Amino acid sequence: MEPITLVIATRNRAKSSEIRTLLHGFPVEIKDVADFGPIPEPREDGQTFEENAYKKALFTARVLGLPALADDSGLEVEALGGAPGVRSARYAGDQATDEDNNRKLLQAMKGQTHRKARFVCVLSLAVPTGPALTYEATCEGEITTEPRGRFGFGYDPVFYYPSAGKTFAEMTPEEKAAVSHRGRALRELRDEFDKVLVWLRQRLAEEKRLLSEGICMHEHP
Repeated sequence: MEPITLVIATRNRAKSSEIRTLLHGFPVEIKDVADFGPIPEPREDGQTFEENAYKKALFTARVLGLPALADDSGLEVEALGGAPGVRSARYAGDQATDEDNNRKLLQAMKGQTHRKARFVCVLSLAVPTGPALTYEATCEGEITTEPRGRFGFGYDPVFYYPSAGKTFAEMTPEEKAAVSHRGRALRELRDEFDKVLVWLRQRLAEEKRLLSEGICMHEHP
């Protein structure tokens, strides 16, 4: 059976390599947007992680004419009403660094005893005509009072995972992947990827039929 080409909506080679390893053995060829040269950037202006993941996946699928997988993730802190949420990457400003965001978060949490937080990851797998599959996973933890650890990225140095007794930044990449929100969402996708392939082949066959009939469809899931 001919493999399906699946585009990961990222230029991060480490991320696409991780997914390629995860889906090894399935009849699928993994590419990312860096394999296609310059393409426009999608607008991430959704109000939820699911909206942004879908926007990225659908935009990439329509630009390239191939199924696309995108993720959107972030940190929700209970004491801050769920902030930084969908603005996690831009919490301290559009050009903010990870250090800027962590500094602002710790300042906002100064003196706060209730420090419960969670990471959220939503995966969206879309085809060019619009339909998509969605996977979501979370990871519960607490916000530290100061950064700890040298691994990871983003809010990892200030996100403490009680079961391990470490922040994400104190874990090895393998330790983090075993418990993280993103690792959990990806494993959920992998565990039912046989069904996903059936869904993809049906959607792509339908798209081919519509194109042969000269019909242009812009569906939404």
